[in-house]
Amino acid sequence: MAYRVGKDALPDYAHRYSPKTYTLAQLFACLVLKSFCKTDYRGIACLLADCPGLCEAIGLQRAPHFTTLQKVERKLLNAQSGHALLDQTILWARHAKLMRKRVKLTAIDATGFESRHVSAYFVKRCERGQKGLKNKLYQTTTYTRFPKLSVLCDCATHLILATKTGRGPGADSKHFKPVLNAALKRVRIDTLTADAGYDGEPTHVYARDICNVRTIIPPKCGRPTDKPPRGRWRRVMATRFDKDKYGQRWQSETTFSMIKRIQGSALRARGYWSQSRELNLKAITHNILILYHRRGFLQSRTGTVIENSSR
Repeated sequence: MAYRVGKDALPDYAHRYSPKTYTLAQLFACLVLKSFCKTDYRGIACLLADCPGLCEAIGLQRAPHFTTLQKVERKLLNAQSGHALLDQTILWARHAKLMRKRVKLTAIDATGFESRHVSAYFVKRCERGQKGLKNKLYQTTTYTRFPKLSVLCDCATHLILATKTGRGPGADSKHFKPVLNAALKRVRIDTLTADAGYDGEPTHVYARDICNVRTIIPPKCGRPTDKPPRGRWRRVMATRFDKDKYGQRWQSETTFSMIKRIQGSALRARGYWSQSRELNLKAITHNILILYHRRGFLQSRTGTVIENSSR
């Protein structure tokens, strides 16, 4: 499935003078397998060398070197190619009848990832209290900066419609406009739900008046008071709040849980841009895994799309 998505979204080769040993679609499929197996470049290269059936599935004559995968990730997961790959997963989801061009209910949220692997047992053994105390406390880990991923997902299918990477801790609302704009380029959205971290009158005005998207955000920001909010749309949220639809906002938490349980919550990359590329790869892999479970429907209903995937 990753190979077919890459074949539709990417050219065969990065340059006309390239060695033409591997196609970009084949290397992209190796990167998706790397994220799924929760390994590094050396690990996935050894896995492909030990499992020739995996290479045959995507037409590889031999397993690529790990440096080849490391270099091609910079090209495939940059701003332009990364958006094209995510666009293709949404297009395939529409072919599979998972979603339509108009999405009724979506949710936006952000989550943090671990920048390094930390043993929970080691943290538990570290004592925070003084020596000799009867009630000894355990140390807890705190991060001053951590990788952060903001996503806008479809509540019905958990497909990710748009992403934005950054560093936390920080306000979630600053990523609201770029994430919403990226999602509207792919689908039309009726209703958007968000938690109180996105609360603000400018957020409602931009979504409702400019983008024509209904927002459901609880008006919780500011000091507690019995007076109604001053803004027009925040006052509407305080008086006519749709609790039933807002209850589906938790589907975004399910999306994050799916990513972290299957692909891991810790990143192997160390630099900012490499961490951003790894987060984008996790989001694209998440959509591909959802499409993979619908592969039977794709082969039966959209066989022409699969056969003619190499344009």
